[in-house]
Amino acid sequence: MTGRFALTRRLPDGYFDDALHTDVLKGLTGRPKTLPPKWFYDARGSELFEEITRLPEYYPTRAEHGILRERAGEIAAATGARTLVELGSGSSRKTRLLLDSLLRHGTLEHYAALDVSADALVAAGESLCRDYPGLEVTGCVTDLETDLGMPADARGPRLVAFLGGTLGNLDGEARPAFYARLRAELAPEDRLLMGVDLVKDPAVLVPAYDDAQGVTAEFDKNVLRVLNRELGAGFDPDAFRHRALWNPAEERIEMRLVSLRTQTVPLPALEMSAEFEEGEEMLTEIAVKFRRESLGAELARAGFELSHWWTDREGRFALLLAEPAGTGGP
Repeated sequence: MTGRFALTRRLPDGYFDDALHTDVLKGLTGRPKTLPPKWFYDARGSELFEEITRLPEYYPTRAEHGILRERAGEIAAATGARTLVELGSGSSRKTRLLLDSLLRHGTLEHYAALDVSADALVAAGESLCRDYPGLEVTGCVTDLETDLGMPADARGPRLVAFLGGTLGNLDGEARPAFYARLRAELAPEDRLLMGVDLVKDPAVLVPAYDDAQGVTAEFDKNVLRVLNRELGAGFDPDAFRHRALWNPAEERIEMRLVSLRTQTVPLPALEMSAEFEEGEEMLTEIAVKFRRESLGAELARAGFELSHWWTDREGRFALLLAEPAGTGGP
């Protein structure tokens, strides 16, 4: 408890150390080599990502913010939410548009933030407590890949928000599993709000992940610094080049680190070394882009019904509202 802000932890001691060891061992011994993007986000990685969201090439944050600014009132009216649950809340900046509209609507009582970073939850939670003194604000440290950590005592109807296009970090196998866990948690009156980036010209997409200033490149390489610090690894970030490309078959952006030379990288904490050939690429992030028809069908197979679909004026990004199938209106 920090002031009025209550923080709970659903993960056992040593969870992140064990998860990092498992992910890196699996990723660096696979073909092709991979590293999960969640390991970008130490304090420096979070700072770099906030900087990315302000870059001229990176449109998703501005586009989503614009939709929320225009449609938050409709979302509040359509959901009547008493509890707003945000998955992967981070700094909770965009959340304030939803909070303001739900409070004006007269229904909101509780904001529950879920994230892997305790520091981010505390910083955002304390700020929200100061700015919304009548609102119950709680945070939960959890790993959304394995445990949604939905607050059991949250009063319904609940609005579950999954913003920022984060759904795109899940591939075609991971998304159905995520939907299934989420669907099992929702009552008939609950609603799901998601922000998704849409398929568009690669000439727009690729620069959003490979900006002219090189901020995204530093963000990508930050995962190597995390491994050096946490695992005693011997990565030289200057021996890798950031690359972003459009994969048309999968309709996704892929971020990769390209080895600039043949090299052996020691990872003493794992009692192994990773061998890289010159030009070998390691996949560090995917960002799937969506189409309304196929995403609606994907949600329907998981037991959700798409009820609202809003886009920015350029049709680059969408905000959707879905409900458990067969429940009708709120």
